[in-house]
Amino acid sequence: MSSSDLLAQLSSLPTESFRADLARIDELPTLDIARLMNREDAGVPAAVASQLPVISAAVDAIAPRMGRGGRLIYLGAGTAGRLGVLDASECPPTFNTSPGQVVGLIAGGVGAMVDSVEGAEDSRESAVRDLQGLSLRADDTVVGVSASGRTPYAVGGVQYARGRGALTVGVACNPGSALGAAAEYGIEVVVGGEFVTGSTRLKAGTAQKLVLNMISTITMIRLGKTYGNLMVDVRASNEKLRARSRRIVALATGAQEAAIEVALTATGGEVKNAVLVLLGGVDAVTAGRVLEECGGRLREALDVVGAGAGGSSGGGGSRSTRSTHHES
Repeated sequence: MSSSDLLAQLSSLPTESFRADLARIDELPTLDIARLMNREDAGVPAAVASQLPVISAAVDAIAPRMGRGGRLIYLGAGTAGRLGVLDASECPPTFNTSPGQVVGLIAGGVGAMVDSVEGAEDSRESAVRDLQGLSLRADDTVVGVSASGRTPYAVGGVQYARGRGALTVGVACNPGSALGAAAEYGIEVVVGGEFVTGSTRLKAGTAQKLVLNMISTITMIRLGKTYGNLMVDVRASNEKLRARSRRIVALATGAQEAAIEVALTATGGEVKNAVLVLLGGVDAVTAGRVLEECGGRLREALDVVGAGAGGSSGGGGSRSTRSTHHES
């Protein structure tokens, strides 16, 4: 594509539009600039809300694939790529996902997370190579992310993934985007012109972050990675997370601190297992076995041990305690 053709294409995109009403913001007091920027950002959630049906449909397609061992793979360049890598990197500590279960690919490789890699976003071929390195399977999902919806790295990667039989999702911030058309699920969150013209790390970046939050979080809920709204699959890798683990067990069970410590010690710090010990009245070995049989779904495991235990209590918890916590 020639530079004149690219200029014409960019000029037609809502994300690149010039806001004449903001043309003199550099002359305003700092507080007024902050108020205007905040006002602009306030419209992003409504733009995301317009895409909730397609977001939820995408999640309902992703979750069963991940349940069969498929991976969630984000693919993007620049800010979009960094947001994908960020979301992927936060899944292991939050949801105890296994290594490689959620992956973030950024044009230009890992170094592009902190330094701009010129021309990386223009290479469809590099996206194909990056995905080939993952040996795509039919149960994998590739989510291409691009504010403009035209980035060759994202579009080319999604096209390749779809050709390989993987599920594909496109997240863009312009209507009728090439990325949305390439994917089976096109999520187009139209936020309009940016506060600083063309700086799509602003509203477009916020919109993409919100959408990726939804995709990963709701998928993990569907996979049984939470109990109600509690992170029962949290990986307690530091003191803060160990304290959070104890609090989650307390919220789920209503048990006393001493009983919680006993249960967490017996289960090797596994929150989900400790909750099952306390509420189901079973030992740690049984809790681990039942959870494995139930695919890690705590609510299902509680039903299993509750039916088998005949309502007995143990480890500080009981089924009567359970009835008052997170039955939704």
